[in-house]
Amino acid sequence: MSTVTLPRWHWGDPESPRRALLVHGLGSSAQTTWRISEGLADAGWSATAVDLRGHGAAPRASRYRIEDIAGDLLGTRPEGDGPWQLVVGHSIGAAAAAQAAGTESAWSERLVLLDPALQLDEPARQSVLAGQLANHDGATVASIAEQFPHWHPLDIEFRVWAVQAASRFALERMVLDNDDWNVTAFVPHIAAPTLVIAADPDHGAMFAGEHAAAVLATNPLLEAVVVAGAGHSVHRDAPEATLRHLLDWLRASETP
Repeated sequence: MSTVTLPRWHWGDPESPRRALLVHGLGSSAQTTWRISEGLADAGWSATAVDLRGHGAAPRASRYRIEDIAGDLLGTRPEGDGPWQLVVGHSIGAAAAAQAAGTESAWSERLVLLDPALQLDEPARQSVLAGQLANHDGATVASIAEQFPHWHPLDIEFRVWAVQAASRFALERMVLDNDDWNVTAFVPHIAAPTLVIAADPDHGAMFAGEHAAAVLATNPLLEAVVVAGAGHSVHRDAPEATLRHLLDWLRASETP
């Protein structure tokens, strides 16, 4: 497994001792994290977002297994080395972050997973694949705005740009290479306090029901909150609520 160097985008004071890494989901890019990145920067954090392999300006590669993405993430370190004080991941980015944190405990001090895609069965994988390829081939500002009229205009703009900027091969292989899509075995080994911000089960949540309960039961460091009314992209469907949950949890975890 060869790793690739991931391009970085940055928000906030680069000298801040509180350094966060943000990891986007399938068909997205570093720029699609802007609401969370900006919110963390406003709260005094140095926020760095990366383009995953095959996405945005990142190198293209021949393999797109979650373990490859996790390896790329483990290769990222803040300026001056040391751990990330916080890693925030969405969807497959959250799955890769969970695998990375479960592999190397010194990589991150805290973890936030936005509706993580930790385990997908075959019908779910095929649905994800069809949606990603359809967006890559035909998404427009008008079509995304019609589908998500409540999204911020920048979220719509970045969604269209990101899915078109991603390699079509990468979008396919991130699903097809992961025919055994399941990183739950890494969750018990996560040594960092972890918050799962899950989507509403009535709006297409990937972290819900018996699956969510089983995952939470494997590690006492995990806790979860559901964002009512939000779909899988919780940070775009309900950015204020998502950021509030994140910042409240961070403040509580920093309280002596």
